[in-house]
Amino acid sequence: MPRPRLLERYRDLLPVTPHTPIFSLGEGDTPLVRSHRLEKEVGCGELYFKTEGCNPTGSFKDRGMVVAVAKALEAGTRALVCASTGNTSASAAAYGANRGVKVVVLVPRGNIALAKLAQALGMGAQVMPVEGNFDQALEIVRALAKRHPVTLVNSINPHRIQGQMTAAYEVVDELGDAPDYLFIPVGNAGNITAYWRGFKEYHKRGQAKQTPKMMGFQAEGAAPIVQGHVVENPQTVASAIRIGNPASWQAALAARDESEGTIEAVSDQAILEAHGLLGIWEGIFGETASAASVAGLLKLVHAGLDLSGKRVVCVITGSGLKDSEVTLDRTGELPRYPLQVTAIEAALGWA
Repeated sequence: MPRPRLLERYRDLLPVTPHTPIFSLGEGDTPLVRSHRLEKEVGCGELYFKTEGCNPTGSFKDRGMVVAVAKALEAGTRALVCASTGNTSASAAAYGANRGVKVVVLVPRGNIALAKLAQALGMGAQVMPVEGNFDQALEIVRALAKRHPVTLVNSINPHRIQGQMTAAYEVVDELGDAPDYLFIPVGNAGNITAYWRGFKEYHKRGQAKQTPKMMGFQAEGAAPIVQGHVVENPQTVASAIRIGNPASWQAALAARDESEGTIEAVSDQAILEAHGLLGIWEGIFGETASAASVAGLLKLVHAGLDLSGKRVVCVITGSGLKDSEVTLDRTGELPRYPLQVTAIEAALGWA
């Protein structure tokens, strides 16, 4: 039997009305993968990876986008607009194309991964590179949404958050309860907000006995929540979280405080090392920013966090194909070999 579409599976928990169009690109129901090696390294009872790169456009953004676009269609919108470091643009472009709605995307010129830019262009979005960063682009699309009959589909759209809450529902549905800890990257902070609200909603309904500690991680060069002030020129190799003024800042603080969790910063070096471990040890090729969750896990364990007997989930927010140039830069140019069996054997040490 085909799996139920996200809007159908969780319609009682979503703002779905009899007038809401029900459609899908196959979002949601992403794998929760048990760790093969890192689990032993960090000494926890169980470690899982929520692999959101398995969504249709390769990131968690699709969960919220299907709800936001459905509600926009219900309201009779003329177009979808967003600012993006890449993943939101790809998702908006896909769902807009599927429904025949114009999509306008503002991106920071020169600061978007080429694969994400290609996705938006390939699905017909009008991509407008601007001289400025993501935060400045977001201010422009906010103004456009106030001045024209268009729908802003960044995570400040409450329907986006409601759609992203379904990831927390899925974790509980699969594990039978909420984990003890959830480790998650923090950029614009909509995702940590959504997971926490999702866990709280399931707990309120009696579908989870507990809620997890929310453990969020920003990149050191783009850590406004950690530093307590806006970062005017955020810098990090993890482009998806290169944000200096998160739209869901206060909601992220609430998630941290209510769950008795933390929001901390990790270095680019730690992110890249965790990214490599995910691929080499676990066979999970996540986008660079997604490794911030694993980098944070390793950081806290090395600082003395005891996870023995605990159930832990790390959110892998997107596919590594989103910014594969980072991996290629890290691994460097590959050597060349003669087209000879003996030469290959010698190089492998099999001669």
